[in-house]
Amino acid sequence: MLQDALLELNCGRRYGLLGANGCGKSTLLAVLGNREVPIPDHIDIFHLTREMPASDKTALQCVMEVDEERIRLEKLAEELVSCNDDESQEQLMDVYERLDEISADTAEARAANILHGLGFTRQMQLQKTKDFSGGWRMRIALARALYVKPHLLLLDEPTNHLDLDACVWLEEELKHYKRILVIISHSQDFLNGICTNIIHVNKKRLKYYTGNYDAFVRTRLELLENQMKQYNWEQDQINHMKNYIARFGHGSAKLARQAQSKEKTLAKMVASGLTEKVSTDKIVNFYFPSCGKVPPPVIMVQNVSFRYHDKGPWIYKNLEFGIDLDTRIALVGPNGAGKSTLLKLLYGDLVPTEGMIRKNSHLRIARYHQHLHELLDLDISPLDYMMKCFPEVKEREEMRKIIGRYGLTGRQQVCPIRQLSDGQRCRVVFAWLAWQVPHLLLLDEPTNHLDMETIDALAQAINEFDGGMVLVSHDFRLISQVAEEIWICENGTVTKWEGNILKYKEHLKSKIFKENKENGAKRK
Repeated sequence: MLQDALLELNCGRRYGLLGANGCGKSTLLAVLGNREVPIPDHIDIFHLTREMPASDKTALQCVMEVDEERIRLEKLAEELVSCNDDESQEQLMDVYERLDEISADTAEARAANILHGLGFTRQMQLQKTKDFSGGWRMRIALARALYVKPHLLLLDEPTNHLDLDACVWLEEELKHYKRILVIISHSQDFLNGICTNIIHVNKKRLKYYTGNYDAFVRTRLELLENQMKQYNWEQDQINHMKNYIARFGHGSAKLARQAQSKEKTLAKMVASGLTEKVSTDKIVNFYFPSCGKVPPPVIMVQNVSFRYHDKGPWIYKNLEFGIDLDTRIALVGPNGAGKSTLLKLLYGDLVPTEGMIRKNSHLRIARYHQHLHELLDLDISPLDYMMKCFPEVKEREEMRKIIGRYGLTGRQQVCPIRQLSDGQRCRVVFAWLAWQVPHLLLLDEPTNHLDMETIDALAQAINEFDGGMVLVSHDFRLISQVAEEIWICENGTVTKWEGNILKYKEHLKSKIFKENKENGAKRK
């Protein structure tokens, strides 16, 4: 995956690791996390790879127990208190001094503050981890990483399990990280807010850029333009010299000498290394086939209330709205407010407890959710999978063209799906969804595991799609590209936000700032 690559990480820098799906970004983090490259022993590493295992420990306990030094010192202090000799008492004073240095007395408050930022209420912090879903246990693991503040923090798509509120809080938290942070993220505004440097994985090399994501895009564009100019100039020189040598190499003695001189100059140019031709990034095009017209209203939500069981809390009360083929909505709001639940109600996976959802009898709906790629048959190829799902497409070559539209080409189409990266599997899912020719797209976190070029291709395809869309996403940039309305799901209601998604982000930032001020939160 990498050849002759130089890896250099400096203290105080926050690196965004970029590259196309399948280029080896996650593998590189795993190599660092496992110390498979030389890393000084004094540098402690925290690589966030999996959710917190289910157990009887509370979320708060799980975060606090990660601080091994504090636990060791507190245990030692307990033992020394019962010893009366001078040496033990002196050692006890040293232990207390060190506990002061690491702010042991505020440990619980710091852990609680981090969990609160990631969306845990006080009640949830005292809940057993076995009672949480995988996504919430992933947040506990992230809280542990932020609490311990390692010298080298490795985060792979940390926003995948977060809502917009928690994403904004995490961005504010990480942009003050004082040690070394290496982060993989598909969210451009998130990288812009955090990164001091970018590492680009390209052509099996690591290339370093100073600045955030926007600065990387500008610098890379300038470098590629200069490279193209240099390449064209060199090729002109080479062609000119070759023509001269061909024409005059066997002419008069004077011309032949000049031809020989040009031949030497040409050999020197080649020996010192010629500029490589600029190869443009492979462009990914997503495509949703034309779905035709369905007369409005396509979905009517009439006085709908919903809860998961008889005595459970109401998720929604008395919802009233309609959806047509020109609807372009983004649902926002904190985790647990019911955004995914609303998509399931619209799709028909859930039935309203009260009220009714009326749908046009000809309506075709495609719902994308995070667990769809788990339903793929991993032992067959994307090509065979699509041929099995859509037997009306008789020709394999025709199906290859269809899959190619979603950024899967060559070997990726015919190798077993289990050999594909998560991002490549998501593309198989999008091909499968699109080829059902839906009138309405219900998209629940569609950007997880996709690289930025693919997200932009998805945004363009949604904008060219002639049907409707309801989107749940933590990617501010995607929402800004495709959504015409922002609806806030909170406290059992759905209300329209008067303003765009960037105004909503500013609103969340000011809310976090106000909360931190009220809690007297101090950054460490």
